[in-house]
Amino acid sequence: MMLLKPILCLTAALSASATILPSWDQLAVDSGLALAGLNGIALLSALGNFGGGCTPANVKIRQEWRTLAPTQRKNYISAAKCIIASGSLFTAGQVPGSFSLFDDFVWVHLNQTLNIHLTGTFLTWHRYYIHVYEQKLKACGYTGNLPYWEWGLDVNSPRDSPIFDGSDTSLGSDGAAVSHPGLQLQLPAATSVLPLPPGTGGGCVYKGPFKDITLHLGPVALPIYGSLNFTSAANPSLNNPRCLKRDLNPYVLKRYSSFRNTTDLITGYNTVELFQAIMQGDGRYLTYPSLGVHGGGHFTMGGDPGADPFISPNDPAFFLHHGQIDRVFWIWQMLDFANRQGVSGTNTFLNFPPSANTTVNDLIDIAPLSTDKPQIKSLMNTVGGTPFCYVYI
Repeated sequence: MMLLKPILCLTAALSASATILPSWDQLAVDSGLALAGLNGIALLSALGNFGGGCTPANVKIRQEWRTLAPTQRKNYISAAKCIIASGSLFTAGQVPGSFSLFDDFVWVHLNQTLNIHLTGTFLTWHRYYIHVYEQKLKACGYTGNLPYWEWGLDVNSPRDSPIFDGSDTSLGSDGAAVSHPGLQLQLPAATSVLPLPPGTGGGCVYKGPFKDITLHLGPVALPIYGSLNFTSAANPSLNNPRCLKRDLNPYVLKRYSSFRNTTDLITGYNTVELFQAIMQGDGRYLTYPSLGVHGGGHFTMGGDPGADPFISPNDPAFFLHHGQIDRVFWIWQMLDFANRQGVSGTNTFLNFPPSANTTVNDLIDIAPLSTDKPQIKSLMNTVGGTPFCYVYI
């Protein structure tokens, strides 16, 4: 609670209302000051929604990676490596390419991708998924809370970010420089192709804590440089050992996941239908191809995990990216929490094949990562106490 006190003083000065937002100028939006103010207002709103044993005295505080002390970052890295070294929860032969608990996280995401993206479960499924990852980190000795990646801080040079600079307190470096022509993307439901210039890497991560990890599962739908085609493993559940690749891309980050992109997303849409559609670049709602802030973060990382949505958790930075996705969702909810606890969409990707509408009574099942199967409605309040008790600063 000590960390909350100065934040509360600041946010009280920013706005006394969680429903009438201040008016920010262009500079405030582009510099991140407006987004910080929205975070503060959301924090004030959260204080009125505690329940289920979650209180201001025991609430967990999720912070941006670079605000963590170096010892905290190293503690996180050690716990993430512990997850990579821990045995799989699947029975022998059930998922032949899953050798570790880390692989299990990849497989669960891979196996459910077409039910958790561009569906009614996208936001709450990933909220619960990263929560369970946080629990596994703690079981591996991590003493902090899940950090997030504030994209807007790195739009000019993601390779120099404290997350990707290759230092011993980072999540590893960019990939080795490989000359390539960039990507041509035919996004789902989009009517035209989206070209992306090459990033600054393209090869294996060559420096930092995760330069030597081996990926096993996938790929499933990996775009081929300079082509509209993609490649996939004959059987993505089998062992396909390879390095972790990245292709850090400042163009993508600046174009799709800037402070302005995030702020406009939070303030520009009043329904969960539109909020999650614009966040994901849902082509059914747009007249132009877009990655949204969600795809922007993934394609900024690039490599196999960043470009293939099925296997995106293969990059340890996935969990910081989705920490930010959840933070953006949390801020948006808390600006009008009473009216932002619903879902929109069906249970299949772009409703193909046609499926039932998602409801808040539906269950989230990420077995074997967790034996619990919470209802979506229990995942709406991050300070509701069952199962969550956290806020963002």
